[in-house]
Amino acid sequence: MNILIKNIKQLIQVSETSALVKGAAMKQLPIIEDAWLAIEGDKIIGFGEMSSFPGISNWKDLQVIDADGRVVGPSWIDSHTHLVYAGTRQSEFVDRIKGLSYEEIAAKGGGIINSALKLRETSEDELYEQASNRLLELIQLGTGAIEIKSGYGLDLESELKILKVVKRLKENFNLPIKASLLAAHAVPLEFKGDADKYIAYVCEEILPAAKAKDLLDYVDIFCERNYFSAEHTAQLLEAAKALGVKAKIHVNQFSSIGGVQVACEHGALSVDHLEVLEEHDIESLKNSDCIPVALPGCSFFISIPYTPARKLIDVGLGLALASDYNPGSSPSGNMNLVNALACIKMNMSPEEVVNASTINAACALELSDELGSIAVGKKANLFVTKKIPDYSFMMYSYGQHYLDQIILNGEIQKQNGQTTD
Repeated sequence: MNILIKNIKQLIQVSETSALVKGAAMKQLPIIEDAWLAIEGDKIIGFGEMSSFPGISNWKDLQVIDADGRVVGPSWIDSHTHLVYAGTRQSEFVDRIKGLSYEEIAAKGGGIINSALKLRETSEDELYEQASNRLLELIQLGTGAIEIKSGYGLDLESELKILKVVKRLKENFNLPIKASLLAAHAVPLEFKGDADKYIAYVCEEILPAAKAKDLLDYVDIFCERNYFSAEHTAQLLEAAKALGVKAKIHVNQFSSIGGVQVACEHGALSVDHLEVLEEHDIESLKNSDCIPVALPGCSFFISIPYTPARKLIDVGLGLALASDYNPGSSPSGNMNLVNALACIKMNMSPEEVVNASTINAACALELSDELGSIAVGKKANLFVTKKIPDYSFMMYSYGQHYLDQIILNGEIQKQNGQTTD
């Protein structure tokens, strides 16, 4: 199947770059007005202004999309999710409304431990069905690549069960999926009060087993007060490095305890959260290749500070955005809402947001050679909006569903996640 999209009102993020967009450059968004774009197989093969359209007389098996009044852009890329989990935690949502903090809920047996107990009792097939339904929804919301973490098992059998579900999703869905081992998400009840012993278990048993079964792309840890220390983080990252596994880690959600420095020193691909940032954290990031990733959906849902995006961008760093989709602190994977929150609550411009959710997010998953911008030879993972005034309307119109068509690997997706005939 070949696809021609014509009369595009705005074709956004038109760039050959595969590099992280940093600092002031994030304010620049390459756009072609009144454009066309051609797809052959799963790749973009051409685009330009309608006035220079070369014609299609020699094309066969061609589907034409008239995008008059519509915006076309590269799919959103979500570089941080916990998509595989069992059930929900809406009772904790009610507890927070009544005044309990996220940390207080965790201290009384809720939070991550609650999810782990549910997941251990849930079969792999049931987990796959739940995760599949969530992923189908995200595809229709414009997500064209995603990272999925484990972390709700907290023992060898259950962590591998989650990663096996992620592997099945990789095999059955038409978009890139990266898997991260987050066994160091919390200290399970079996190791209560002994984080040192649990980290040793993760490093010596869970991590090698996941690597041997080829179930992970990255390793992760929740480096935070009352969870795992900077020293634990260094221990895990050293064990991962010995196995050739890169890291993407949770840091500075509630406090700054040295996790950013450890991540930078050990060559982590990204540091995610960063709601609490000290000047020395920013200096460490400036002197490294580690990508900061903000998760505004989490800040919105549990009422904590937002990542200081302006500080990071204004000192020349490149920022990525992600959803943090999980049952406790961010029960939504809607990247359109994430983008709107970044504008409204983090004072990012629409241009910065598009860069953060496309090319920079692709860099945070090592996918920027094939995704994240409109370029000849990149994969045709795209969205087509409904008729809208311009691309900034996508952030302005938070809560509205403004996407009309989704294309993954050059195939138009039906509403149920299947491709068209």
